[in-house]
Amino acid sequence: MREALRGERLILAAKAAGAASLAWLLAPYVPYADAEYSYYAPLGVLVSMYPTVAGSARAGAQSLAGLGIGIALGLGTLGLVFVGLPAVIAVALVIGAGIVISGIRALGAGGDWVAIAALFVLLLGGPHAEEFSLSYLLTMAFGVLVGVLTNVLVVPPLYLRRASERLTALRDAVCADLRDVADALDRGTIDPGWLSDAGSRLGGMLNDVSDEVLLAEESSRANPRSRRRADERRLNERRMAALERSTRAATELADLLARGSAEHLFADEQTRSELASAVRASADLAESPAADPRAQERLRSAVGKLDDALAQLGRRSAQTDEAPHAHAYAYAAALCVRRIVDASRDFIAATA
Repeated sequence: MREALRGERLILAAKAAGAASLAWLLAPYVPYADAEYSYYAPLGVLVSMYPTVAGSARAGAQSLAGLGIGIALGLGTLGLVFVGLPAVIAVALVIGAGIVISGIRALGAGGDWVAIAALFVLLLGGPHAEEFSLSYLLTMAFGVLVGVLTNVLVVPPLYLRRASERLTALRDAVCADLRDVADALDRGTIDPGWLSDAGSRLGGMLNDVSDEVLLAEESSRANPRSRRRADERRLNERRMAALERSTRAATELADLLARGSAEHLFADEQTRSELASAVRASADLAESPAADPRAQERLRSAVGKLDDALAQLGRRSAQTDEAPHAHAYAYAAALCVRRIVDASRDFIAATA
């Protein structure tokens, strides 16, 4: 319910309601369309009222394309009925053919309308099928036009700030989990179950945030409100690129530590301590906002801690009293930290 009652959703609902009412009132004045079919105009608004302007235009165009194909299919099948095709076979034909045609990927949202429009023409057109079809298409097109114009002119939706907030939430979650991992390494009590859950949670958050950033990017297209916010859009893109790399590396790190601890491959206290310091420093670095004056200092610290961890691993490699794969897991964990540092380094360079 919280998501359903967000301000953007309520604005979209209000715009859709107003546009549908306006389209219904004006539909009788659409040229070459019968006023009897005015109720199709609000339907045209509904199929075109999407959370973004670009989405509205795309969905409206696809719906009209599917509608046109469906009308042509219905008229063709109706012609077969007039020459003797049984009605029950005609119904099966338009439904089957409509569903097959709806599989054309380019139709997108319009694919659903092929079979519906064909069935309407077949069952409701009767002897005046051409008049019904023309009114149906024109009235729906008018509703789509009203819906798209309403979305463009009345508070066109823009989700840049929402995407930024979700990016910040993902960054905070990644950094918090990295610090928890570092604390667990320091204590020497690594819970494989918790690490697996943390990795799954971060992966799910990454997918959700990626969808939000894509939605924000789409909402910027053909949107007059986005003209002065190009910098914010680019910053979101750079944050997404860096956080995607960092999140995947943190997820892999959690998985490596979960498997390594289950096999007791991180028993060396000094190695755990050096890795913990590197992980904690990488979290501090990943937490740096754009144009942070302390970013270079944090970068140097993270690189130094990682070098110390690698040096410790090099000293331990000469010993033979450890499990065969112990060093492989430890080096792989250090590589994950390196990927987080490199992602943050690129973000700092791009936003300095």
